[in-house]
Amino acid sequence: MSDILTHTEGGVTTITLNRVARKNSITSAMYGAMADALASAKDDAAVRVVVLQGDDAIFSAGNDIDEFLNAPPAGADSPVFRFLRGIAEFPKPLIAAVCGPAVGVGTTLLFHCDLVFAGDNAAFSMPFVNLGLCPEAASSLLVPQMFGYHRAAEALLLGEPFMAEAALEAGLVNRVLPPTETRGYAQAQAKKLASKPLSSLIETKRLMKKGITGAVMQQMQEEGASFGRMLREPAAREAFTAFLEKRKPDFSKV
Repeated sequence: MSDILTHTEGGVTTITLNRVARKNSITSAMYGAMADALASAKDDAAVRVVVLQGDDAIFSAGNDIDEFLNAPPAGADSPVFRFLRGIAEFPKPLIAAVCGPAVGVGTTLLFHCDLVFAGDNAAFSMPFVNLGLCPEAASSLLVPQMFGYHRAAEALLLGEPFMAEAALEAGLVNRVLPPTETRGYAQAQAKKLASKPLSSLIETKRLMKKGITGAVMQQMQEEGASFGRMLREPAAREAFTAFLEKRKPDFSKV
């Protein structure tokens, strides 16, 4: 069975992370599949809304560490950057249903969604510094804008998890629900949106994002260059190796 499932019904395309045995960690192939699904939904006039979801117990553990260690993404045309550009520039309503851990890109992609519904078991984290890296997906711009600088610094510099209620208070999440109800609620809201005029949805979203889209894409490009460089440096290699060896990383010499 595919690690990414797509289903379209009633004007709603649902993209499901389906690699639960590996905690929905995202591979290059999965990024490519999601980028393709977003591109298809963008061009299909019958699709009015996209829902991105994981499992009731896990949204995503972030990037697949084995793959990132052995085959880091290279270039602006790599699947990961195609996905990030696709989600940042997606013109139609984009909803996320998040239950369980949402690590790294599992959290940062949410800043590009229009509505985010979380299970009360959701745990968000952006541990880039702890991995010897820097933020991605324009999160170094979007997190301070949404959280305020000091809460953003806490989230990005310490990289510690914060729970659904804290995400609700910060504005990242629209509503907190029981995990078994979260995906159903997201679908119900998607159906409401799909019943509205598509031109109005697209224009309203465009106007709300006017003035920030260019800054987002520029920040994403700068982050990507730094992220790619740091991914090959000793701190990240030590962090990833320690993770795979199930030990605490030693950054005293990097």
